[in-house]
Amino acid sequence: MRLNQNTLLLGKKVVLVPYTSKHVPSRYHEWMKSEELQRLTASEPLSLEQEYAMQRSWREDADKCTFIVLDAEKWQAQPGATEESCMVGDVNLFLTNLEDPTLGEIEVMIAEPSCRGKGLGTEAVLMMLSYGGNAQTDNE
Repeated sequence: MRLNQNTLLLGKKVVLVPYTSKHVPSRYHEWMKSEELQRLTASEPLSLEQEYAMQRSWREDADKCTFIVLDAEKWQAQPGATEESCMVGDVNLFLTNLEDPTLGEIEVMIAEPSCRGKGLGTEAVLMMLSYGGNAQTDNE
């Protein structure tokens, strides 16, 4: 979804940034090679080219909104830190009925095991709920 292509959302624990092609080779593709993450996310292993195609479709599809979840503490503490070095997962909003944008599904993946159980996923979901609700209101 192009709606969020220039959006950065700053929380206390996480920063949400649009999922772009620069995130694919550096971390995302490596995460998704993990059998554990494939099992937890019901995902199939993809080649790097397939992962790029998936990222493009998530950006272009009108029914999907994806942000990469960054560790806010790491991102803010290191001047010049790259998004890729602070990535911990992703959060997605899927519109299940394009005729009724109030219906949807949210999923979150905290891919970095050391970042699980710290509330990052909870904050990412709450931020996505707020973003999706505000975006829906703005479009009325």
